[in-house]
Amino acid sequence: MSPLTRRQLLALGAAGAGATVVGGAGLWWTTTGGPGYTGGEDLAEPDVLASRDRVLELELTAAPARIQVGGREASVQAFNGSLPGPTLRVAPGDTIRVAMTNEMEAPTNLHVHGLHVSPEGNGDNPFVSIDPGESFDYEFALPADHPPGTYWYHPHRHGHVADQVAAGLYGAIVVEEPEPVPVTRERVMVVSDVTLDASGNLADVSPMQQMMGREGEVVLVNGQVRPQLTAAPGERERWRIINACPSRYLRLQLDGQQVRLLSRDLGRLPIPEEITEAVIAPGNRIELLVDTTAGSATLVAAPVNRGGMDAMMDEGMMGGTMMGDNEPGNDEPIELLALEVSGDPVETPTPVPEGPALRDLREEPITSRHTLDFAMGMAGAMGGGGAMMGGGGGEEDTTMMAFTINGQEFDPDRVDTLVAAGTVEEWTLVNSSPMDHPVHLHVWPMQVVQDGDRDLAEPRWQDVVNVPAFGEVKVLIAFEDFPGRTVYHCHILDHEDQGMMGTVEAR
Repeated sequence: MSPLTRRQLLALGAAGAGATVVGGAGLWWTTTGGPGYTGGEDLAEPDVLASRDRVLELELTAAPARIQVGGREASVQAFNGSLPGPTLRVAPGDTIRVAMTNEMEAPTNLHVHGLHVSPEGNGDNPFVSIDPGESFDYEFALPADHPPGTYWYHPHRHGHVADQVAAGLYGAIVVEEPEPVPVTRERVMVVSDVTLDASGNLADVSPMQQMMGREGEVVLVNGQVRPQLTAAPGERERWRIINACPSRYLRLQLDGQQVRLLSRDLGRLPIPEEITEAVIAPGNRIELLVDTTAGSATLVAAPVNRGGMDAMMDEGMMGGTMMGDNEPGNDEPIELLALEVSGDPVETPTPVPEGPALRDLREEPITSRHTLDFAMGMAGAMGGGGAMMGGGGGEEDTTMMAFTINGQEFDPDRVDTLVAAGTVEEWTLVNSSPMDHPVHLHVWPMQVVQDGDRDLAEPRWQDVVNVPAFGEVKVLIAFEDFPGRTVYHCHILDHEDQGMMGTVEAR
């Protein structure tokens, strides 16, 4: 793999002309709504399927669907015909059995993102492939001490993940805690984005968008455009928010309301933290406690610069300018939903009790250390599995963008990292590229202990950890409960599909 030359980046610009994801200062937001979309309906939540007698059994069908999106007829792909798919509610120790059927034209499978379950056989196995017209029976057995929290499910068939998630295949999973937090109500909010053409079909994706990570022209909450909520003053709501976008980062803000962070990815914080904003990368989840105050408020996603062409120029990966003034970025906040708080005040729920202390792996022996380097560059003519960028000239102008970990693209037959089951390891996640990479490890959550040059004073547990451009993050991982082989990868799903994924085996 070689660095990007100016000629190659100019070729990328020609291939991606018309793409709207690249701005002068890096990767910014796309349009706030898109033509022809309407919003303002009451927030609707997906159907809830809850376990009974410690078991949740369901049928899940991935298939094309014609639905309404922002007042427009849209052809998408969906689980059980809804956007999002049904919400699965379980408790620690429960078993989820899913009979999954593929009625699409491409192979697929199912990943229960963030759940600590076996990666073997018919568990959370990313190497399963369900061909068109075929079915597969999954079984996910949650340990009795599984962390409560908000999780989600989506396809994970390598090479098709970004397309299928962007098309609408995702849904929420809630693992309940033994002692519920006192709130007036809970809301599940799955944030996604999509681009439709004039006929309501999913728009084609350009090579430039694949390289940068696609961002849809309209951002949805539970498949809706700018839905609205109502509440009375003094209520306390628990918002479970999932970032199901293939590439979009969300910098969430809710002015005029008291907001506390209850959970990040998994478990809950011992004491909720008062916040003014929260940034969640693709695949991340947060839980917010919103103590309502009379008035109108809007949940917005403020701009996030996750790196891009300017960083490439600054680092000498290319020279000159590429996109020109006709490709501006959009640095305006996106309105996700509106909250109207009015009426007579109600009695506020009882105070939130302090939660259990979070496990701190720094108090446990470290048996091994690994470094993973996430990189991108040009792989040369027609080689590898990256995104093809045509230069418009002869065969020598056709190049491939390579997305690698430790210099290698994904190979399902190779074991990249071997770990000893039952031990704690330290991994250093290095990003030598000019774009942020949110790193996701299946099955085993990560404790972030060092973010750049900053040591964290308190344990921070996540299963998606953002590694900034040209930065590094250090994490600790307890490879316990399950032997087996699974994957780690960039959760900008276009990058994963193009090779930025590796295998790990615990034995």
